Amino acid sequence: MSFLKNFVAGAKIVGARLQTKIFWVNFLKVALPFFVLVTIISLLINSSSAIFSGDFAKVNETNFSEGKWKSFWGLKIFISMFYGMYVTLKKMA
Repeated sequence: MSFLKNFVAGAKIVGARLQTKIFWVNFLKVALPFFVLVTIISLLINSSSAIFSGDFAKVNETNFSEGKWKSFWGLKIFISMFYGMYVTLKKMA
């Protein structure tokens, strides 16, 4: 039963932190640079030769055309939000 009590107490603490302005400011300080970094690294891994040769039509075709943009941006947004929440909650303890 102590696990359940500890879980509920922890959830209340996290809920209280989520309601503060400083949490969201710190979250954005972590999540936005991480999002930019993950996006740049992903583009370099997927299309480095096209980027360095200046063939942005091929970069578009490889990463964004025909609905590929949904999975490209969706995954990066999800990862960035998860990482931002994790780091911010951990640092504000």
